[in-house]
Amino acid sequence: MTTNTAAATNVSPKARNAMANLGYWWDKVGIFAVLILLCAFMAVMAPSFLSIDNGLNVARSVSINAILAAGMTMIIITAGIDLSVGSILAVSGVAGVLLFVSGTPSILAVLGGILVGAFAGFINGAFVAWLALPAFIVTLGSMTYLRGIAYSLLEGQPLIASDLGYRGIGNGAVAGIPTPVVVMVVVYVVFWFILERTTFGRHVYAVGGNIEAARLAGINVKRVLAWVYTIAGAAAGLAGIIFSARVLSAQPTAGESYELDAIAAVVLGGTSLMGGRGRILGTLVGALIIGVLSNGLVLMNVPFFYQLIVKGLVIVLAVAIDSLRRLSKSGT
Repeated sequence: MTTNTAAATNVSPKARNAMANLGYWWDKVGIFAVLILLCAFMAVMAPSFLSIDNGLNVARSVSINAILAAGMTMIIITAGIDLSVGSILAVSGVAGVLLFVSGTPSILAVLGGILVGAFAGFINGAFVAWLALPAFIVTLGSMTYLRGIAYSLLEGQPLIASDLGYRGIGNGAVAGIPTPVVVMVVVYVVFWFILERTTFGRHVYAVGGNIEAARLAGINVKRVLAWVYTIAGAAAGLAGIIFSARVLSAQPTAGESYELDAIAAVVLGGTSLMGGRGRILGTLVGALIIGVLSNGLVLMNVPFFYQLIVKGLVIVLAVAIDSLRRLSKSGT
């Protein structure tokens, strides 16, 4: 008997029904309700929160984490994890800027940075898929060595590129909407299509739901895992390009701890850490919650160290909600 099953057996039928109802309604509207309530609270506590300029600022600040979280969603659906996305962001941003300052055309510099991210993700996927190593250990190691590569490429110093040819990706606008937000929307449309409308997307869910059953059903599990980590790496590479375009420089420290916000957004959005279940649009709402929370705390003049406490508690809460949701399902 598993731990969850044993726990569910000791819960009264009335309590099981209550947890099941909670899990059902949370899956349907819970995350959206939290976002609305949080926005209402911030509007009361910080009146400037509802201004158009602040709304665009929130959307712009959310875009990078949301793009990272999109790739993280696909990985977590397969019951994996990627702790290296922040470091991939850094090394991809560094690669893009270095390519540009060396004379590479802007479009090729952007593609180069994204490809660096995709390659780093592929390395992660290869170790997880073909060597069957734990994703936590693999990506913990890559988080460290990729950060070291970012530092070594720049000899530990940031590289300023005020004339960066692709700076519009980070600082431009399309019809008044910040370009990073437009890119974020495009990314989510693509990921939604992949996960919801393609055979590959169904295979991703199948691998996360039961890897052995997926293998017996004829799914090439190793190839699916390799592609999932590669796609997530490409998303992190794109986030790194946007970051470098926003700050007009290559920063070896870029993306530090970003993986935590990405994981929090994914779990808040309803994706199970046990794999097999999750929705990409829920991740977007989760990223918005993280962004609104951070922005509101700044507007309320909450000291940075207290902001860390609040964000840490949000991550714990997200994992607790996921655990309660699984408990409610096992008890029905």
